[in-house]
Amino acid sequence: MIPVRLWSPLALALVPLALAAQESGPQRFTATLAQHAVLPAQSFVPAPADAPPMFGMSGRFTADERVEDLYAIHDPATGLSRPFPGQPLQGFSGIRSLGGDRFLVLTDNGFGAKANSADALLMFHEMRADWAAGRMIPERTVFLSDPDRKVPFPITNEATVQRYLTGADFDTESIQPVGDGYWIGDEFGPWLIEVDGTGFVRQVVPTEPGGSLIRSSDNPAVATPNPGTALPSEVRAMRSGGYEGMALSEDGRTLYPLLEKPLWNPGEGAPMTIDGTPVLPMFTFTPEDAAWGDETRYYPLEAADHAIGDFNLIGGTRGLVIERDGGQGTAAFSDDPAAFKRIYLVDLGRTGANGVLEKIAYIDLLDIADPDGLADSTTDGTFTFPFVTIENVDRVDADTIVVANDNNYPFSVGRRAGRADDNEFILLEVADLLAAE
Repeated sequence: MIPVRLWSPLALALVPLALAAQESGPQRFTATLAQHAVLPAQSFVPAPADAPPMFGMSGRFTADERVEDLYAIHDPATGLSRPFPGQPLQGFSGIRSLGGDRFLVLTDNGFGAKANSADALLMFHEMRADWAAGRMIPERTVFLSDPDRKVPFPITNEATVQRYLTGADFDTESIQPVGDGYWIGDEFGPWLIEVDGTGFVRQVVPTEPGGSLIRSSDNPAVATPNPGTALPSEVRAMRSGGYEGMALSEDGRTLYPLLEKPLWNPGEGAPMTIDGTPVLPMFTFTPEDAAWGDETRYYPLEAADHAIGDFNLIGGTRGLVIERDGGQGTAAFSDDPAAFKRIYLVDLGRTGANGVLEKIAYIDLLDIADPDGLADSTTDGTFTFPFVTIENVDRVDADTIVVANDNNYPFSVGRRAGRADDNEFILLEVADLLAAE
């Protein structure tokens, strides 16, 4: 027998209002700045003592030809010169809150591309925020390495014993602690990489959801074709379009890797859309047996030239996704000012018949309330986060989230004209967003 649900007159009256709210799109909520801290752009860490001597300097490949003299390349946009001594402690592209004002953060691949990052070591960190002093304090750094030769292709440090990994090997963009180790999402493969607590690679898993192999043009297995020759059919991930976000279920048993950019649809000769909307695939992966699931969800972008910056679950199936444009700074000094920097609330259980996620609510990172003037860049009570790449978001408590930028050191200029961006960490009070239905 099918139970009959009786609706009160009030409930029936509210149904059209709820439907209208869904049809009008996600609801916007206010974010209030609660804390602000900075790791200065010019922050460096020495290479491990047993790393090859070349890693005592970095950035030598960031010009048209290699440069072996310190500070020989001058950048008038920032006033900085490179190569640098040591390894820049910068470019954070993934975050998890560890409690007690401590955070796990992942350093990006180096200098933004495979070709210029062979002297940038891959690493992740545990950092502590001193909110009162407004500064971030590195407490532990772990360098990635492959001494057991698990990486299935030649790496930069192939002939060494330690086999430290570099930004020419992987583009590390997302990280999750699982068991006694970590899973890291990469963009070049795209691959998922499991490492132990010391950064040693345990395995490198190719992207193969539902049994269909997906590669990017940066994958070492992909040979550049002759002119007029099509790429192999499995080359569908965009360059710099791999696993920018990767959430972990509350029970730690399922990862949800999310691509930064749409897959190429060879049938249409264009990036993938669903009902005219550009979408990003979100796959399912089981760390315990390193197995891809068959279910794929799709995150809908507001515009075809947008990308996501990070994705973390905040409780149950509810999660936060950073969506951004490619602009930075303001029209006062930028030719391409920031115009769209948002964090959306989604629920993995709320999708349409075609698997497209519903956007429930959002906050605008270009319009953050700062009534107490916590940040020195606040103007008329409004604080902005106008960076080209904002790649870190996680829940800290029931009312608060942490957000941080990837400063692309030494290139991004989003906060002040003529100055390389710092690594900024902010706590935002967003109780209404987190409670939105």
